[in-house]
Amino acid sequence: MIEEPEKNEETPEETPAEEPAAEEAPAEEAPAEEAPAEEPPADAPAAEAEPEEALGPKERRRRARSQHTGEALPQRSPEERAAARAEVREKKAAERRRWRQRSRERRRARPKTEPLAGPEHGPGRARVRQGIVVSDKADKTITVRIDVTRSHRVYKKIVRSSSTLHAHDERNEAHTGDTVRVVESRPISRSKRWRLIEILERAR
Repeated sequence: MIEEPEKNEETPEETPAEEPAAEEAPAEEAPAEEAPAEEPPADAPAAEAEPEEALGPKERRRRARSQHTGEALPQRSPEERAAARAEVREKKAAERRRWRQRSRERRRARPKTEPLAGPEHGPGRARVRQGIVVSDKADKTITVRIDVTRSHRVYKKIVRSSSTLHAHDERNEAHTGDTVRVVESRPISRSKRWRLIEILERAR
């Protein structure tokens, strides 16, 4: 009988413990009300959309492939597939034609430059070249270096090259370092197909 009053004393103590729990519940609900205030990142999707515009074509294709659902395309007959291929080819051919037309127009608009190589020759006219004597050791023969400067037909870079030829010098007038002009002639010896015309400048 003595234990019964003790049980009665515990019951009032449990009720106050439940009251703080009830008080904590509104405190937890307060952050839930603040959640809408944390939603301003509505501008975030717009900010992320801007970098997507600057993506390259390969990255755009990769992202498009990653978004593919994996659904199979509908069945097509061989005639439909052939027609689709023909349409794609025709579109690519049209793009190539436009590109070629634009490149031709750019070439026409480009200023024309005179050829930097030696003088041209035609049928019945002998070629004339100007060069520098690099050797006069042989009798009645000089070795002439012909420097050729031309513009690359694609890259327009100035390309320099040189070649040597043997020319006939009847009086042994030319010496090493002289600038001379030679003309094409009949074969005079095994290696001589040119003849000295004049000496333009003497070596200093």
